[in-house]
Amino acid sequence: MAPGFDYLIVGAGFAGSVLAERLASVRNRRVLIIDRRAHLGGNAFDAYDEHGVLVHRYGPHIFHTNSERVFAYLSRFTAWRPYQHRVRTLVDGRLLPFPINLDTINELYGLSLSSLELEQFFAERAEAREVVATAEDAVVTKVGRELFEKFFRGYTRKQWGREPSELDASVTARVPVRLNRDDRYFTDTYQGVPKEGYTRLFERLLAHPNIKVMLQTDFCEVKGLIPYKHLVYTGPIDSFFGFSLGRLPYRSLRFHQEVLDTPEQGLVQPVATINTPNDTPYTRATEMRQLTGQKHHKSVVIFEEPQAEGDPYYPIPCPDNQALYEAYRQLARERKDVTFAGRLASYRYYNMDQVVAQALKLADTLPDV
Repeated sequence: MAPGFDYLIVGAGFAGSVLAERLASVRNRRVLIIDRRAHLGGNAFDAYDEHGVLVHRYGPHIFHTNSERVFAYLSRFTAWRPYQHRVRTLVDGRLLPFPINLDTINELYGLSLSSLELEQFFAERAEAREVVATAEDAVVTKVGRELFEKFFRGYTRKQWGREPSELDASVTARVPVRLNRDDRYFTDTYQGVPKEGYTRLFERLLAHPNIKVMLQTDFCEVKGLIPYKHLVYTGPIDSFFGFSLGRLPYRSLRFHQEVLDTPEQGLVQPVATINTPNDTPYTRATEMRQLTGQKHHKSVVIFEEPQAEGDPYYPIPCPDNQALYEAYRQLARERKDVTFAGRLASYRYYNMDQVVAQALKLADTLPDV
């Protein structure tokens, strides 16, 4: 056999791991996957803490999709714990259902509206826009200014470090407004978390004998040292090109963890996640055991505080950033020896299922070597 690998994949998150598994098992190719972190799974990594509580180390990850193909594929590597995510938002001293629905409005204003009356309630408050271009537009054209200020503006400013009027409409358009009492955060056909955790899922994805894994390895450290035929890069696209056109802004997160005693295996919060759009530096608090279903005498609550510096988590969707990304994308098109994949390389706010779908599609179209 020729020395080296057929494919070098940078990044052991969903994009890189799914591609590695497909290339190894379907094409029978030799794959080396590397990651600068000391673990698999990217931001979906989970692990047991010193008390034995399973924790999503980079914030809550709830898998949800309408794609039968994506769900069936991942189900080959994990069983699932069915889970329907629910969120409450702290507004005016009350924990209200979110996304906004019929109960949210009735509880907030002390009303007893029906679904038809709620539709009229929103219509009377909605602000007209010729073009829905910004995150602010996407909300005020649906529910009006007051609800925008109470539920969205503060959260969006903390999360993205910019005013909603500066961000693309997709930021808040992701969050529906409902006329019924459905308080689930997601309504996808398939919802849940891996029964044995995300890390175990990734271990099974990468267990093929054609796949070799190197952790705590930066791409810059092995570039030019390990022979390979084609590169798949899932890191930040601006980093790959040495920031030659300037840095693409990303939002990062700082996590604060509280471990609490829970007699008789009780829970700390009424729902898994509580959003705090207005009066705290953090955006949300999530109780891990509500996601995992783990029985334990302690419970871990993770608080997320967005920040500008640190590991890149979220591409910031606004026109100036998109223009810079398009310039990098043109450079990427000229590199026939490299394929770019995943949230950071695509500078898109993808959900996990969207990343998996992209990787499955790429696995069918990647140049053979």
